[in-house]
Amino acid sequence: MPRLRYSRRALVIFALMTLGLAGPRADAQTAPANRITLIVAFAPGGIADTLARLIAQGMTERLMHQTVVVENRGGAGGNIAAELVAHAAPDGYTLLATTTALAINETLFANKKFSATDFKTVAIAASSPEALVTSPANPANNLADFVKAMKGKTANLAIPGVGTGSDIEAEYFFKFLAKSPVQVIPFQGGAPAINATIGNQVDLMATTLGGGAAAQIAGGKLKGLGIAADRRAAVTPNVPTYAEQGFPGFTAASWVGFFAPAKTDPEVLGTLNATINDIVKSPDVRKKLADMGFDPITLPQAQAELLFASEVKKWGDMVKALGLSIK
Repeated sequence: MPRLRYSRRALVIFALMTLGLAGPRADAQTAPANRITLIVAFAPGGIADTLARLIAQGMTERLMHQTVVVENRGGAGGNIAAELVAHAAPDGYTLLATTTALAINETLFANKKFSATDFKTVAIAASSPEALVTSPANPANNLADFVKAMKGKTANLAIPGVGTGSDIEAEYFFKFLAKSPVQVIPFQGGAPAINATIGNQVDLMATTLGGGAAAQIAGGKLKGLGIAADRRAAVTPNVPTYAEQGFPGFTAASWVGFFAPAKTDPEVLGTLNATINDIVKSPDVRKKLADMGFDPITLPQAQAELLFASEVKKWGDMVKALGLSIK
């Protein structure tokens, strides 16, 4: 994709146009007109892909003279797409759509060819709390009961992949907070792990509410033991938080965010942030997120940047405490 060289005045006009504040003379001759590409760090069908396509459609409708397309570049836990965007031209036309993996991988992967400082956070658009679930056949009705029942035993813990947020959060919880041993059983994705949990083939599963668990809990096929959030989720109001069960001060969530190369002009970052926030605020997108177990987030760009930095530290601390590393 060619790198555009346009003046700061053009950038300001572009920002005003996309926010609906410029007059009719601010037209395609003064605003950049290349297509915007959202590079999704995971395969089609997941939450990052689903939300990226909702955002792409909304951006196409809101940004004058812009075509927004989605490209999936899955692999290496999200690192393939991240490396591609990290080294892309910082012109606002190539963006990364990814998950908490970007924050986790900063510490987890030792030899990747990019770092968190290679990005500017455009927006963190949605978040879903990490959760622990079990089969309805399990006699434990909550996390506190489960930990008590497993005293002196080792629970089989299903995870949707090694090094995922669900894996790291659950291992950290059981090792440092509950002080209860678990045997990690990795699965290739959330669906087979959920099926094994529903079938009572494992003792419990680490997942996010937005990873399919919310619908299964609502349908009575899974039992929610607890969520790592500061309040109960609207989609699963009967599932208590960790704090309610004697494990205060610990929260963890999976989120979907949009990122640009680090040297992208602040005017463009601000415009993109405002546009994505406007999309997330729309009733149809909010409903779709809620149905999937995700909460909308509409932070200004500077606050989204601070949130991402705090997530890099939070997940990095857990990765280091567990002694995890991928070469």
